Amino acid sequence: MHEVNLLVNITVALTVAFCGGLVARRLGMPTIVGYLVAGVLIGPFTPGFVGDTEAISELAEIGVIFLMFGVGIHFSFRDLWSVRDIAIPGAVLQMVLATGAGLLLSQFWGWSIGSGLVLGLAISIASTVVLLRGLMDQGLLNTTHGRVAVGWLILEDIATVLILVLLPALSPASQENTANTILPAIVKAGLFIGVMVFAGVRVVPWILLRIAKIESRELFILTVLVIALGTALAAAEFFGVSLALGAFLAGVVVSESALGHQAGAEVLPFQQIFAVLFFVSVGMLVNPAYLLANAGPVLVLTGFIVLGKSLVTALLGFIFPHPARTILVVAAGLSQIGEFSFIVGRAGLALNLLNQEQYSLILAGALLSIMVNPLMFRAVPHIEKLLQRAPSIWRRLNHQREINLAVAEKLAGHVVVLGYGRVGQYIVNVLGHLNIPRLVVEMDAAKVAELERADVPVLMGDAANSELLNHAGLEHARALVVTLPEEAAAEIVVSTVHKLRPTLPIIVRASTQSGVSRLVQLGAHDVIHPELEGGLEIMRHTLLRLNFAPNEVQWYADAVRRDQYDSSISTVEEHRVLDQMITAAKGMEIAWLPIPEESPIVGKTIAEANLRALTGASIVAMLREGHLIANPKSATQFHGGDIVGVIGESIQVQQARGVILSGELEDIL
Repeated sequence: MHEVNLLVNITVALTVAFCGGLVARRLGMPTIVGYLVAGVLIGPFTPGFVGDTEAISELAEIGVIFLMFGVGIHFSFRDLWSVRDIAIPGAVLQMVLATGAGLLLSQFWGWSIGSGLVLGLAISIASTVVLLRGLMDQGLLNTTHGRVAVGWLILEDIATVLILVLLPALSPASQENTANTILPAIVKAGLFIGVMVFAGVRVVPWILLRIAKIESRELFILTVLVIALGTALAAAEFFGVSLALGAFLAGVVVSESALGHQAGAEVLPFQQIFAVLFFVSVGMLVNPAYLLANAGPVLVLTGFIVLGKSLVTALLGFIFPHPARTILVVAAGLSQIGEFSFIVGRAGLALNLLNQEQYSLILAGALLSIMVNPLMFRAVPHIEKLLQRAPSIWRRLNHQREINLAVAEKLAGHVVVLGYGRVGQYIVNVLGHLNIPRLVVEMDAAKVAELERADVPVLMGDAANSELLNHAGLEHARALVVTLPEEAAAEIVVSTVHKLRPTLPIIVRASTQSGVSRLVQLGAHDVIHPELEGGLEIMRHTLLRLNFAPNEVQWYADAVRRDQYDSSISTVEEHRVLDQMITAAKGMEIAWLPIPEESPIVGKTIAEANLRALTGASIVAMLREGHLIANPKSATQFHGGDIVGVIGESIQVQQARGVILSGELEDIL
């Protein structure tokens, strides 16, 4: 069984991670928590199956490479520069203060200076994954508050790369000659960065473009993977810098290509899978017995990460000219540590700066802080109200200026449109032309930017996988339109919204015929099958070209729609009756005719007007002041402004229109 040892470990790790992630999401916590707990369960410190720590750790290195590669691809100087007045000085000050406090805390526990610095650095860096998830769940990702938080984290990510470059200088083997260790490290890192900036930005985009022209998706994906893994390995082998730095710069270089967005999308599945294995490998290093025996230090460290970092960040709000809510959102987002803290901790462990127990303490702090983080975001409005009760503090903290608040706070009577693809764009444009308020929910950053430039309210995030819908103002909305191409995502959305607000009209796009009935059962009011509608339009034009009567063509189209959309018509007898109705109605026309105020039949009853005897057409319905009167009685009077539904052959309907509109009633009589 040795030859399949790696396969067994991967299968077990992913299976347990799946179960852990599923439970975590059911409990309203980030999936990272489930992955870490999964690692604990298959680690050497718990009974049952014990994973191969060494094998999974090697896979975890690939996870680190893909994590940093993804950070590099999505790194944006523009985003950082737009919030530079608070993100750059704020991140630097917060990291310095947190590192110093962590070092001070470690001295009370009797740690060495090197161990204390690693602890301080690890707890000063928040998790980008957890932050983005929290901002998305709260509908804050594309607000001013969210942009500041993301810019802050971008700088922390850059700092992480520098930390990994300089960390070897703190190792016991290098402490005797620190200057001689740091200088070569900086030179090598600088040389590698120079090669990537001056050569990589020219060569890598050229390679991607040439491979794309071959029109082979497999080769394109392989090229991106080779660039990510090869650059990271070359950085470590030839320049002596970390795999993380190599992967980060590889991502930055790829992002300079016109195909950078596509490259990021293609590598995302690999990034997610290996990141899961990375988190599982981290959890395998946690010793539950040690954590229970050291519950005091664990709670102290967790308290500092959650409350201490939040307080430090909030205090920085007195310095920067931003609203109080912005700094409170940032403080909530930074009140946790995650993947980059694990990377720094693993580096410290490899350099003998930390022992296994000290690393377990960092892991425990990360696990607990991630679990608590959603509560910190939910506490922001309550903390804001509490601070407002102290006017002197509030005035100094709340440097108010115009910002884009959560978009749904300013909307009422709006239509929520999920998805801004080809279908969504038509709907949004028509609603705008009709001056109907609308709110778009979209995940693609480029489309979000396009909507913001057009002043269309937009929430950035994945509605099917987050709590984002809670921030779309559904309680004040007039309708929800779901244009998502993925039917599974649409079903999740419809089910969620129907539970949140059962009376809200839901119009949804179905991708398959079987999906129509499922979406109706989940609570959709109107389900549209685009392929069916396109086919019916082609059929309509075809029959018209074959000289079929327009009313007959419409009856055919209505019959198909009724058959395809109405799942209640399923038996042979029902189909037979429907066919008989359609056959009997051939050659008939239905028209809605408005009755003007000056019409001669105004004030007369249906019996007195006697349209059926005069023209052969029958009145089957009447629309009056927005109310439909089905099969009106013969004593019903006609009022000016009424709209009557008339059925008959085409010539009969035309005669009825003449009677109503021409004023020639006496002549006909």
